[in-house]
Amino acid sequence: MRDIVVIAIVIAGCIAALRRPWIGIMLWTWLSIMNPHRYTYGMALHAPLAAMAAVCVMVGLLATRDRESPFKGNPTVLFVLFMCWITLSWLLGLDFSGDYDQWKKVMKIDGMLLVALMLLHSKQHIFSLIWVSAGSLALLGIKGGIFTIQTGAAHRVWGPPGSFIEDNNEFALALVMTIPLLRFLQLQIQHRVGRHALTAAMLLCTVSALGSHSRGALLGIGAMAMTLWWRGKDKLRIGIFFIIFAVPLVAFMPAEWTARMSTIETYKEDGSAMGRINSWWAAWNIAKHYFSGVGFNQVTPELFARFAPDPSSVLAAHSIYFQVLGNHGFIGLFLFLGIWISTWRMASWLRTQKDLSPKTKWTADLGAMCQVSLVGYAVGGAFLSLAYFDLPYIVMAMTVLTCQWVKNKAWLTEPTFAPGWRTVPGLASSTGPSQA
Repeated sequence: MRDIVVIAIVIAGCIAALRRPWIGIMLWTWLSIMNPHRYTYGMALHAPLAAMAAVCVMVGLLATRDRESPFKGNPTVLFVLFMCWITLSWLLGLDFSGDYDQWKKVMKIDGMLLVALMLLHSKQHIFSLIWVSAGSLALLGIKGGIFTIQTGAAHRVWGPPGSFIEDNNEFALALVMTIPLLRFLQLQIQHRVGRHALTAAMLLCTVSALGSHSRGALLGIGAMAMTLWWRGKDKLRIGIFFIIFAVPLVAFMPAEWTARMSTIETYKEDGSAMGRINSWWAAWNIAKHYFSGVGFNQVTPELFARFAPDPSSVLAAHSIYFQVLGNHGFIGLFLFLGIWISTWRMASWLRTQKDLSPKTKWTADLGAMCQVSLVGYAVGGAFLSLAYFDLPYIVMAMTVLTCQWVKNKAWLTEPTFAPGWRTVPGLASSTGPSQA
């Protein structure tokens, strides 16, 4: 039954994408982030569903005139330069053939993101992207949160099999980044039931992230909470809410979870933490020796024998920064950081706009929540190898598209949504074509 449902959705989405290719972008995003086919057991499990969606999007892209240049700001320029540099790094790397599959996987994701920047431009498109991205992970987070409560957090929560976020740590970071996006959607909903439903979703995603037993997720959640508290107008009320929620939740966690989290302070006594530091030094030394890095795999006994303080401890970098540094050298790291710094500045511009009308207030909310999401990625990602995962780059695309929407004053010319869209929270319009 699962196979039939997933395949039916994909076929319907592909047909729609031939005429409206932006719908195919939503289909691709759903397949890429949520990986629903990984939860099936029949023909859908190994069917090339993402490839089908991509082909239909490309056909629709060629047929439509409703497309724009993807270069809509500094983040996209740096993103394309990063794509070119990691390709050069792969070509000049130590294992050209062995790294091909990873390079192809990354290029498919990045290429489709560029297509998304060409096809998406309206408020309807932006909100759809947020709902699909956040909703896909929220469903998994809700399931994981319920599982954590039912089992007393005795078992770890894992992500979709065979995906970027299959590991418990990576899945937890993805949920951490999703929580601010859910908060943004909550701010746009007027109905009390919908707001309460999204509150429950955010709480269950938090429980699921902590139930993964990921120390990086705990740090990421803490950093996001501090950011929200610092920016909040009513710091006392926000602080009390966090305490009321956090204290019982931490008390609910088993002794194993508490012992694992306590190693954050005693990292020198923890073998896993010291292994990561050893890998960070290896990445640093590799980047100093190889100008363009070594390609997509810096975790080999040969490289660790030459560059690691402890050659016997061969572990992944477990850090987005040292992962990129070892893979693609200092230039690769510079471009990678440039993407997020420029995205942060663009989101800051959205957040600090003045004289906002009711039609454009949502753009300031989105800028603020994209920044909070990036805080979670920057802090949690310092301890996880998740440099090529889709979601951070989708947050970048949300920010860029929204900034372009504001600068073009699109709310003055965009028509009202079709009747079917009026039922979607955040997309509902009242009267007049100016209510985009």
